[in-house]
Amino acid sequence: MSLKLQHLIEKSKKLVFFTGAGISTNSGIPDFRGPKGVWKTATPIYFQDFISSKEKRIESWERKFSNELSIDSAKPNSGHVKLAEIMNKKEEAHLITQNVDNLHQDSGIDDSNITELHGNATYAKCLNCYARYELSPLKKEFLATKESPSCTICGGIIKTATISFGQAMPEEEMITAQRVSIKSDLFICLGSSLSVFPAADLPLLAKETGASLVIINNEPTQMDHLSDLVINRDISETLSEITL
Repeated sequence: MSLKLQHLIEKSKKLVFFTGAGISTNSGIPDFRGPKGVWKTATPIYFQDFISSKEKRIESWERKFSNELSIDSAKPNSGHVKLAEIMNKKEEAHLITQNVDNLHQDSGIDDSNITELHGNATYAKCLNCYARYELSPLKKEFLATKESPSCTICGGIIKTATISFGQAMPEEEMITAQRVSIKSDLFICLGSSLSVFPAADLPLLAKETGASLVIINNEPTQMDHLSDLVINRDISETLSEITL
């Protein structure tokens, strides 16, 4: 399996990786839909409820600052590091991620080569004027007041820079993701259940436009039958065997 993966990566001229929560579980971040996933123990707060309910906004910030997803202390694992190494050695490579943990950037992949479909949980934004806010001062203010923060520029609602359930996907990022998927000659899915749409349409788009499709995941996915190579194995262990 790894020899075939090695060969596919070596000959690829336009490589795209697509990552889901499974690549970050070795960093101590729980996945969302697995047996011990976040949504098995906590009900997601929908975007409409966050906007309309002060109580839901407070609950959302309480969850965030209790480090619900274990993101604050997480570090890139060997899978992240190896992925960065592969990408940085290829002349043309891009990463599309469903993850919000910033670990790909922390592992050494430049922001310009990353498309975040579900945003980023390591900072916040005003939903009105899009001003960026760092979390540390927001946390200090929230713990002191127990009030959800408001934008100091326009008074708008501040939210972590993630895409919540019920929130529209980011248009620019989706366009970029579709473009690089269509151009790719090799599309490698890492640690994604491939069950969240429209993100999960991207592997299909790549396959339909001529790319080889590889799926590396601990568990089978509904797209395995469409792929050129399926590896049901630990991501870090699998990537560690690749040499360029």
